[in-house]
Amino acid sequence: MDWSHYRFRSLWALPAPPTTVYDVLARAEDYPRWWPQVRAVHRIDDSSGVITIRSVLPYDMTFTAREVRRDRAAGVLEIAMSGDIDGWACWTVTPRGSGSLARYDQVVDVNKPLLRRFAVVGRPVFRANHRLMMRAGRRGLVAHLAGGCQAV
Repeated sequence: MDWSHYRFRSLWALPAPPTTVYDVLARAEDYPRWWPQVRAVHRIDDSSGVITIRSVLPYDMTFTAREVRRDRAAGVLEIAMSGDIDGWACWTVTPRGSGSLARYDQVVDVNKPLLRRFAVVGRPVFRANHRLMMRAGRRGLVAHLAGGCQAV
């Protein structure tokens, strides 16, 4: 088993129509406004940028994100990532009742030397750190959709 390889899935029930949620998720440069753990997004060009994230643990992860698929009709946003993490991530937004369900899938290999060094013993902590980041992201997006700019 490669202890630096991760698969994540998060499901966010959201109180807004799929097209509204999709449009917000498609604007990665705005993520720092509503997702506290997304510290910075710097556009390189129309389809790529450099993203820095930091959750509870005291380390930053920086990676280049390159758009692979942007399909508003299907509700799909997919990126390839390289840097401190290599892999891909995909949002899929679908209708759910009067709102939406946003599914986030991510498959990555961690390259950051410190995290690789502690891969075996740190794995449960790193997974918990990711869950906390995703939970805060959902809260921030709900507040943003309600008209706020910051996470609650």
